[in-house]
Amino acid sequence: MIVPSRSRAQTAQTFASRASGRSAISSRPGAGIERFRAAARKIIHMHRGSRAMTLDLNTGAEPGIDARNADADSLYGHIRARCLIDVVDYSSVRSKFQRFDNMGFLDYLEDERANRRDEWAKVRWINVVGISWDVMSALAIKYDIHPLALEDIIHGQSKKSRSKADYYAKHLFIRILRHTLAREDSDDTHKEPDPHILSSFYRSQSPSSISVETYSDDEGPMKGSQFNARRNGEDLNDAHDESRVPSRGRTSSTLRMQNQLANEITLEDLKSGDRVKVDVLPFFICLFRDGTVVSFSAGNEDDFVLPISARLRRRDTGLRATADSSMLVQSLLDLIVDKAIEVVDEYQRKILKFEQKVLVRTSMKTVRNLHILSGDLTMHKQTLNPIKTLVYGLRRYDIDRSAALLDATGETEVHGYMSPKSKIYLADVHDHIDHVLNSMDMFASISENLIDYTFNMASYEMNGTMKRLMYVTVVFLPLTLLAGYFGMNFKKFWSINNNSDLFYWEIAIPMVIVVVLVFTCSDLGRLAHFVEKRWDARKVKKVSQSIDFEVF
Repeated sequence: MIVPSRSRAQTAQTFASRASGRSAISSRPGAGIERFRAAARKIIHMHRGSRAMTLDLNTGAEPGIDARNADADSLYGHIRARCLIDVVDYSSVRSKFQRFDNMGFLDYLEDERANRRDEWAKVRWINVVGISWDVMSALAIKYDIHPLALEDIIHGQSKKSRSKADYYAKHLFIRILRHTLAREDSDDTHKEPDPHILSSFYRSQSPSSISVETYSDDEGPMKGSQFNARRNGEDLNDAHDESRVPSRGRTSSTLRMQNQLANEITLEDLKSGDRVKVDVLPFFICLFRDGTVVSFSAGNEDDFVLPISARLRRRDTGLRATADSSMLVQSLLDLIVDKAIEVVDEYQRKILKFEQKVLVRTSMKTVRNLHILSGDLTMHKQTLNPIKTLVYGLRRYDIDRSAALLDATGETEVHGYMSPKSKIYLADVHDHIDHVLNSMDMFASISENLIDYTFNMASYEMNGTMKRLMYVTVVFLPLTLLAGYFGMNFKKFWSINNNSDLFYWEIAIPMVIVVVLVFTCSDLGRLAHFVEKRWDARKVKKVSQSIDFEVF
């Protein structure tokens, strides 16, 4: 069924109204309500783009999205977002950095003189932060991005998307899920967008680039430069133009989507607490044969690729020295894998913390945290494992897949998208992602073992308690039996009338000894066997020490 994005906004308003209604009851809402609101904002932000876009397609429609088709603008024109676009031209001797907003970048692409690459620039890198149809369609037309690749970018914004590499005649397309540790204030960053913000953003911003920098050596400003220091204080939140989405009735599919959204929000709230917060977002890369690399980030963090930008500013880095576009792609993949290693290190810290708690004193709260951690590790293994296959395919089958795109004449020399040097460095990326997957397997096993150990310790403590109760019962059972006998109300009671209480103990003590021996004979046998083994081990140790003394 086709679900309009307006229903997504209605869903967001429904949860927002519920949250505001609860806050009206108390002037100071509790921490639980705040966590629920944060989880709701995060889930709605995550699904706003992907669900609205993936459900607007009819079953059996033409595969791919052709940006030149007029119908594409009517279907996807409502996908609007604030974008920051960085255009970097570099070679081994010079580098040039430019930053644009949406309108400025569109004007930049239309001006052939402005976007013409200089002769000294061997590589051009266009990095787009945010997914907006106006920017996407302009890039697709300018660089002839394949319709299937454009469809993957538009519809592949869910963390359930699988990392992959697709080979096309004019470019290589890579979709990879990046895993980064969430910031402490990440819950507050996913706020509902104002539908009027985007229009004012376009009217107020200049069509020219935000900043332009050109460096001819490695002495350019690394800190405090306009490129690094100038930041828009506004969040890159999606702003869907709902007026362009056709309104449709309330369908069963809409209700299912709302129920699923509510369940996910509730689950996120239940899992909140002492867990590793990881942001899983897709990252898209298009590598062209003319040295152009276009990357798209579905998130709103413009500082993710700052390490790559910093390396491009310095001439003494391998990335600048090679001036190879495939090395830039390798660096982006390596950055994503390095971020995954940071996630693994955080999981290791959590595992050590929970293991210490389990060994000192077990609690159900720790078991709950271990259960959540184990589930998160399983999910991350599922999303990280395709990255290993992707990197291996780029190293091993790059030329073969490139050859499959050519005509079978046998006269054309086949060149892959990845250079031999980039494949050497991809081997290191493959080793790192293999380390990440092995570490997550190990941590998942440790968490399961800690859960089993917790319940085994609980069972052991219960057995010890029952054993102590058994000893008490064995001791007092004969005493209780005799006390009941001597407490009978007989008229003629020789045991009481003709004897004192000493007679009771003369019978009770031997009876207790016999009962205890009968019930604990197996335990006494094991104790004797243990003492015998300890005695034999001590004698063997003394003999071995005497032999060593004689040898030396």
